Amino acid sequence: MALRRPTSLRAGLRATVAAFVLVSALTACKGGQDASGPDKAKKGDSAPDAVPVEVVKATQRPIAASYAGTATLVPLAESQVVAKTSGVALEVLAEEGQQVKAGQPLVRLDPDRARLAVAQAEAQLRKLENNYRRAQQLVAQQLISAGEVDQMRYDLENARAQHQMAKLELSYTTVVAPISGVVASRDIKPGNFVQINSPIFRIVDSERLEATLNVPEREIAKLRAGQQVKLVADALPGREFAGTVDRVAPVVDTGTGTFRVVAAFSGEGELQPGMFTRLGINYDQRADALVVPRAALLEDGGEPAVYVVRDGKAARTPLKLGYDDAGWVEVREGLQAGDAVVVAGKAALREGSAVQVLGQAEPTPAPAPAAQAATQ
Repeated sequence: MALRRPTSLRAGLRATVAAFVLVSALTACKGGQDASGPDKAKKGDSAPDAVPVEVVKATQRPIAASYAGTATLVPLAESQVVAKTSGVALEVLAEEGQQVKAGQPLVRLDPDRARLAVAQAEAQLRKLENNYRRAQQLVAQQLISAGEVDQMRYDLENARAQHQMAKLELSYTTVVAPISGVVASRDIKPGNFVQINSPIFRIVDSERLEATLNVPEREIAKLRAGQQVKLVADALPGREFAGTVDRVAPVVDTGTGTFRVVAAFSGEGELQPGMFTRLGINYDQRADALVVPRAALLEDGGEPAVYVVRDGKAARTPLKLGYDDAGWVEVREGLQAGDAVVVAGKAALREGSAVQVLGQAEPTPAPAPAAQAATQ
């Protein structure tokens, strides 16, 4: 009997410990389920976060339809001055950048040889004139034949032509400006020997400058002579110049599918030949068009559309567009004045996404019913 009592005590103690562990485990499981249940329900009931966006309201403003292109300015007239005779340059009378008039002397060449040629031609001419006068008297006396007189007349006419040629060659020793303009380059110095037909000056008429655009044929019905042209030159930042369309070629180049449009500008200001320019031709104007920034348009490859904020949510709205001018796009269908269109943050939006417009205060949420009851 004394040996059985300790054994039964151990068995009872083990059973008690096992029962306690089982009850503790069940309690812990139940408590975990009770604690996680409300959290899961709370997470499931919470609304998604609003996407922060920036918006601009559709507004009405003037907008123009235009064609833009680039071109290099060229002078209306340009002349490469060449020597029409050879000789040594005794004087150079013009410098680069100098304004010259048509007919103004530019270079004087050595005229000695040309003067001798003129003197020789004059002597031959006087001789033949005297012979012809005597022949006319002799033919009246029938001392020479009429054929001999005719030959003398032909020789006299040829001598006169030779004399005129010699005088012309003498005049070529003074090189003159063929057009009025500015000396753009000078390739001669005093003392140089000038070969015939060698270029020595370049003169440009910069009073009027032209820019030629090669315009796609789809624009041929929109552009015409007399339209206003705006010009911006890279060499003159911040400046804008006005000109007009001078002429439009009526034929489309079959090789390039373009036609030529020539714009004219005054060259009396800062514009210079050779400047690279950017041109814009306004061919239509709307005084009160509904417009939105170009940045509001969606770039997803679909039809033109924007996101409009309505009741705190984003609504994708398709548009029918018109003219595009200086960062603004005309909206002909799809919006009304005052509609708030998203210009920043639109990449994160989907149809019906909740939005928070930056710069506007978030609405204060209404108190819960339990909170209202507690306050009462």
